[in-house]
Amino acid sequence: MRHLILILLFYIPISIVKSQDLSKPTGIGTMKITTIQVDEESSLMNFEGNIGEYGKVFASFTLWPSDSNKDSGVLEGHARTILEDGTFLHSPLNGSWKRKKGNLKFFFTDNVNNGAMNFVIWDVNMLSKETAVRYYSLLD
Repeated sequence: MRHLILILLFYIPISIVKSQDLSKPTGIGTMKITTIQVDEESSLMNFEGNIGEYGKVFASFTLWPSDSNKDSGVLEGHARTILEDGTFLHSPLNGSWKRKKGNLKFFFTDNVNNGAMNFVIWDVNMLSKETAVRYYSLLD
């Protein structure tokens, strides 16, 4: 009987976990790389552009490689925007990145000061400096 109760306690929380539907982003946008600064251990990239309900966004990321080929690693950054009504929003950005030839893919979460939390994917084209953005609310 005790084993049955333990099994039920283990499976009940799993059945109520909500999965994230990555086929329907909450919002989309585009960013452009404005500057890149490289050194031996990391790269600093600055972006600006328009992202859905957040309007004009400015973001900076530091990327650190986790392998000798510098094909993947971790990232850390910060984003800021001022909405049309004067509201100032900001968020830390933390996640991972992957490189394939001249393209980078960023995967990260944010924690916006207005209470929003998002899972975010950026597709960065290093040659054109164009970035496609999509984000998914984690609080729906």
